[in-house]
Amino acid sequence: MFAYYLDLALRSLRRNKVLTTLMVLALALGIGATITTLTVLRLLSGDPLPQKSAQLFYPQLDPNTKDGYIAGQAKPAPTMTYVDAMNLLHAHRATRQVAMALSQAKVLPQQGGDHPFFSDAVMTTTDFFAMFDAPFQYGNGWAAADDDSGAQLVVIAGFLNDKLFGGANSVGKTIRLNDRDFRIVGVLKPWAPQPRFYAQDLGGRSYGDGDAVFLPLRTARAVDMGPQDTECYAAVTDIKHLETAPCMWLGVWVELVDDAAVAGYKSFLSSYAQQQIAQGRFQRPETALLDLMGWLRDQQVVPDDVRLQAGLAFGFLLICVVNTVGLLLAKCLRRSQEIGVRRALGATRREIFTQFMVEAAIVGMAGGVLGLLFAELGLLGIRHQPAEYASLAHLDLGMFFFTFVVALGASLIAGILPAWRACVLAPAPQLKAA
Repeated sequence: MFAYYLDLALRSLRRNKVLTTLMVLALALGIGATITTLTVLRLLSGDPLPQKSAQLFYPQLDPNTKDGYIAGQAKPAPTMTYVDAMNLLHAHRATRQVAMALSQAKVLPQQGGDHPFFSDAVMTTTDFFAMFDAPFQYGNGWAAADDDSGAQLVVIAGFLNDKLFGGANSVGKTIRLNDRDFRIVGVLKPWAPQPRFYAQDLGGRSYGDGDAVFLPLRTARAVDMGPQDTECYAAVTDIKHLETAPCMWLGVWVELVDDAAVAGYKSFLSSYAQQQIAQGRFQRPETALLDLMGWLRDQQVVPDDVRLQAGLAFGFLLICVVNTVGLLLAKCLRRSQEIGVRRALGATRREIFTQFMVEAAIVGMAGGVLGLLFAELGLLGIRHQPAEYASLAHLDLGMFFFTFVVALGASLIAGILPAWRACVLAPAPQLKAA
């Protein structure tokens, strides 16, 4: 029976080529705009570590003065001083904990004819790789003792290893950074969480390629690598000694495996802030402990204009659906005599309704195919924009199938009213008018 309805629908669509083209085009434009904006929104609001994000938390303290302070309305500072970060890490109140800052490293290739270049660097502590599930191609990270000893060790990204060593195992070899030699202990596989959550409020990019080099924090500071972003809450005379300066420049992440661990760490943070107030270091008691996705929302990683564009695209799709409803109704009225004949020959209302819904579904699938083309054109335009995430705007397999779900859903919704209108037509008046 379905094959019969399909044949009737295709014949009807071929007889009314102009209306068919207008319906397909209307749906395709709405679907293309919607899928384009949804792809970008999904990219920006995605979970960078879905297998672990619920266990990763970003603690915050507030060492600022009471100038302009209103109790209960102030937000904790997004970064920490070196003293506070080390105090939290050395307390060992979490399964894992890391402190980090972003920097730039000057890389000097071993080949004499190649010019030095700058790469993104992360100054961090030993738990970074295990906490964030960074996969290794060769070797591994450094040991906890290397954090304290200032060992001249480095982990490099796979793309940097390809550039400098042709992709071969470079563990044990030397790389020159900022005119100092470092021994490579590990090479990462391709790893670039999107968004780059650990870089928020540290002065780095949110999207794009991953970082190139990872060094022990104390080692990086010993060779005068500085953070990309620093905020001081008191007068500073020597910015070079950030370890003792009243400046916030480190982000801290902790891994907490269950609700009890989260509650315990929140209590620890609050107690720590009160302790610092008693010692005269802090004047504000505010603390916060946001999970990974909560931290990204707090940082407003998804720009408001992207959300607005997605809303406008859905509104445009709704307009396209309404226009398709009108075109299907016009088509239905032109076929009233045909419907009357079919009803007189014994076709039930249910069969008429099904026939028109099959026709609407065909229009929707055709609109989906054309909508995919429009979506690809839209994403191509986005990839030529100067935004950080532009190069990542691609249609993945999930959005590919979702396009046809949207197309089929929109067409069936558009077809309900015309199909109902067709099935309730009384056959007698139509036969008399024939």
